[in-house]
Amino acid sequence: ALAMLGVLAACAAALRPLGSGVSGFQPMFIVLILGGRALGPGFGFALGLVGMFGSALLTGGVGPWLPFQMLGAAWLGMGAGLLPRCSGRIEVAMLAGYGAVSGVLYGFLLNMWFWPFLTGADAAISFVPGDPLTANLGRFLAFCLLTSLGFDIPRAIGIIVLSAFVGGPMLRAIRRATRKAHFTAQARFTDADQDESESSETNNTF
Repeated sequence: ALAMLGVLAACAAALRPLGSGVSGFQPMFIVLILGGRALGPGFGFALGLVGMFGSALLTGGVGPWLPFQMLGAAWLGMGAGLLPRCSGRIEVAMLAGYGAVSGVLYGFLLNMWFWPFLTGADAAISFVPGDPLTANLGRFLAFCLLTSLGFDIPRAIGIIVLSAFVGGPMLRAIRRATRKAHFTAQARFTDADQDESESSETNNTF
């Protein structure tokens, strides 16, 4: 399981530089979604954390935003593992829809690492200490629509396209590797004296 986590996290980190910082498109998210879907929510959570951390080291993107990126990627991978059971084209379509929604929500989440500190900006979109939650939430949504939505929509479209083209083959490849690795094999412990006696009987028989 650790080997599979390392391989998929390395793939996600390697795909991070291929994404465009101008458009918001990030191909690494497809690895997180498919890994979480194939190997479960716990694996998806760990994959998001490790993959995003590794990609930040690779691209020099270490900063106060990194914990938010790691948690956002972890929740994205975990959510894919919590989706209802299905298979075939229905599963691929479901993952594409999930990727589109989570891609937008990921952008909204990342805004939280700096938006509450924009108290000196335009009062229509900045955080106002002491105001009701609903008022600040409305300003936050307005801020996201005006600033990050242009990055979030291309990210969502990219996930849909990648899911349609590589979602099915990648899911089958990950699941086939998982079955060959026997992650669910149960360990069997026996008494040492019993093993020695069985070995002696076998030698005597031959």
